[in-house]
Amino acid sequence: MKFPTDLPIWQKLIDDHTETKHEHLRDVFAKDPQRAERYWLEVGGISVDYSKNRINDTIMADLVQLARDTGVPERMKQMFQGEKINVTEERAALHIALRNRANTPIYVDNQNVMPKINQVLQQMADFAQQVRDGQWKGYTNQAITDIINIGIGGSNLGPRMMCTALRPFGHQRLRMHFVSNVDDAQLQDTLAKVQPETTLFIIASKTFTTQETITNALAAREWFLKTASQADIAKHFVAVSSNQQAVVEFGINPTHMFEFWDWVGGRYSLWSAIGLPIMLYLGEEQFIEMLEGAHLMDQHFINTPLTHNLPVTLALLGVWYNNFYNGKSHVIAPYDEHLHHLPRFIQQLDMESNGKSIQLDGKATNTFTCPIIWGETGSNGQHAFFQLLHQGTHIIPIDMIVSLEKSRHSNQHNILVANVFAQAEAFMRGKTAEEAEAELRAQGLPEQRIAQLVPHKTFSGNRPSNMILMQKINPKNMGTLIAMYEHKVFVQGIIWGINSFDQWGVELGKQLAQTILSEFNDNTEQPHDSSTSRLIKRYKHFIKQTQEQKHQ
Repeated sequence: MKFPTDLPIWQKLIDDHTETKHEHLRDVFAKDPQRAERYWLEVGGISVDYSKNRINDTIMADLVQLARDTGVPERMKQMFQGEKINVTEERAALHIALRNRANTPIYVDNQNVMPKINQVLQQMADFAQQVRDGQWKGYTNQAITDIINIGIGGSNLGPRMMCTALRPFGHQRLRMHFVSNVDDAQLQDTLAKVQPETTLFIIASKTFTTQETITNALAAREWFLKTASQADIAKHFVAVSSNQQAVVEFGINPTHMFEFWDWVGGRYSLWSAIGLPIMLYLGEEQFIEMLEGAHLMDQHFINTPLTHNLPVTLALLGVWYNNFYNGKSHVIAPYDEHLHHLPRFIQQLDMESNGKSIQLDGKATNTFTCPIIWGETGSNGQHAFFQLLHQGTHIIPIDMIVSLEKSRHSNQHNILVANVFAQAEAFMRGKTAEEAEAELRAQGLPEQRIAQLVPHKTFSGNRPSNMILMQKINPKNMGTLIAMYEHKVFVQGIIWGINSFDQWGVELGKQLAQTILSEFNDNTEQPHDSSTSRLIKRYKHFIKQTQEQKHQ
């Protein structure tokens, strides 16, 4: 396959950048009163103002041509048709089937996957109804009050992010907890808040062999069995997995195993049985609303021309900064405390998907791929890293996300929205030396002090941002928002020629960890570099000393 940089349109975009890189957005807006209206897209309850980007109509047309020339439309169709676009694992990537509310057949290996999806969805709904209504009883015949989800990666971040974001829609009796870190402090801190007789554990692992998850699950079972019997496990532990044998050996009733499939990637899995905590917390109706919101974005994505396609547009803007402005970083800044897990969720979605340097054909890429994704709630970010965004030496695009509707504290919400709009304007406008000088002179400062301060109070502006408006934060709009980011990531992977659906990079560390763990347990020594060997010896010496002190 060709490198994207070998395409004529790539050189055309280099020329576009050369011609426009010194244009200032302040001047561009002054010359084009219709700019904000033209660079605005809406899907359902999501609106995106992308007018504060360093683009013009020619640049956008050329970026769209880049998408065409790299095969974006064809790859989109292949995904929706169930083709095995995850070529390194020979799998389809069918998270779109999980929220296929039209229920149109989608085939993998000549088998329609929709009946199985609907069956598991109904199983989840039936179970959630029992728990939410209090029909599901623990071993002391009490209703469940606390749910602990034990998983890692996508089995943790997606459900945790969505349950937190949609807390106002959650069940009043149920308290949601999430454990992912193999450091036992997280599990022990969580167990200290709950009672075994009213706690339900969800063990989320496709293979039921993920080391961190199973280690925590075994520790949770040991804690539970201190006050309950082996037979009681079936009332307090359920599994989200595809490994029935391992689930049964753990002590979980196989009828309480919720299945998902190898064409569901972890970071794309909150729509599947991995979303069981969301279903339990929100209920079936709200969970379906979330799926419908995602399906709405799916239909927009596959049916809308590239020129007006929201995920495609965001993807192209990201490529523009990453590959032509040398912007190797992208900020996610939600202006809502309930969305404080969103940056971490998008971080995994983007960086685990596109953090690759090998193309589909096995050749090394010759250009930059995924930027570093990071962020924080906007209010906190303004008093932390926004300084760098405004006056630092990097060009860092930012997605600013805010809900227009807030049910309470309207004055506080006005302040919040005013801040997000003002920050975007400040990123775009900046402050000239003349403006800074006039401002300081109005304060009555002496000329020498003014001359000293002007350089420090000058902002270059011309800093790109996307303003993402949600009509309100509800299940449907959250579904639409997350699907938008999923498709954005997919499109960028296509343009860079990489596979967005594998994650081989995380495997090496896991393999080496098993070797080192065996050295801890049986005192063998394996060949390592001198640094690793020294670290292992230091740890083993510390453990030995600690044990000796205990026996003194």
